[in-house]
Amino acid sequence: MPKEYCGYISIIGKPNVGKSTILNAILEKKVSITSRKSQTTRNNILGVKTHKNKQMIFIDTPGMHIKSEKTMNKILNRSAQSIIEDSDLVLFVIQRLSFDKNDELIINKLKDTNQKVFCVINKIDQVENKNKLLPFLEMIASIHTFQEIMLVSAKTKDGIDQLISIIKENIPQNPHIYSDDLIFHKNDQKFVFSELIREKIIRKLGDELPHDTFVEIEKIDDKNDLSEIYATIYVNRNSQKQIVIGSGGEVLKQIGKQARSDIEKLINKKVFLKTWVKVKKNWNTDSGFIHSLGVGGNYESK
Repeated sequence: MPKEYCGYISIIGKPNVGKSTILNAILEKKVSITSRKSQTTRNNILGVKTHKNKQMIFIDTPGMHIKSEKTMNKILNRSAQSIIEDSDLVLFVIQRLSFDKNDELIINKLKDTNQKVFCVINKIDQVENKNKLLPFLEMIASIHTFQEIMLVSAKTKDGIDQLISIIKENIPQNPHIYSDDLIFHKNDQKFVFSELIREKIIRKLGDELPHDTFVEIEKIDDKNDLSEIYATIYVNRNSQKQIVIGSGGEVLKQIGKQARSDIEKLINKKVFLKTWVKVKKNWNTDSGFIHSLGVGGNYESK
């Protein structure tokens, strides 16, 4: 009987450095939503990748923010910080040749941990002058003692295989926690479907509509050859409601069409998607309402 290895790997970094895209590239499936706007990951999404006797359990955290006074951001910060200590390995993600005060904030928090910390520099495909990488690497190495510093492009998959190999070499000897025949539960479906819809909203309206939206799946009615999904999109103000709906309902139709296409690919079934837009004023400063929606909680990708 071969020894089994299993470990928790948290993915830490400021907003919009590509944490979710890295996770999706490692798992080879879409788990965490991606967008060019920051703050798209509001839950700790746990994805599992098993290769022979090695099981890697990934936690994709919300982005961390400096001295944020917003209720939403405070909850996100606590959510991200709490999982660092529970991880066996930490992937600290930064992007290409960028290092700022937000990165420094996270480094200072990592200095107090005993976990193995790896620095992953993402988006290297966007670095035109590769000669600039060496002094940047030297600067990063001088800031903190990392186990390793790796260069990757989650978009092109460059360096992802090497990253997976390094992770497998460093996870501890433990029995596997998850079996290989895990199923996609309905509660999980609700979360994934809501995130797919919200992703389309952010991609369509990110500049007009800040992250003042939340999508709640009210009901899923599965039939033999059709899945009926009923979703409510929450916004802060009446003016935002009109932006999401659009003239003649056109924007909402496009959001629904794109989300429906992604959901159909995911569940391999025809989908009827019905969406409503409702106003709940200042929902993202109401900590009780935010927690009731599951923000900052855990989701397990099975």
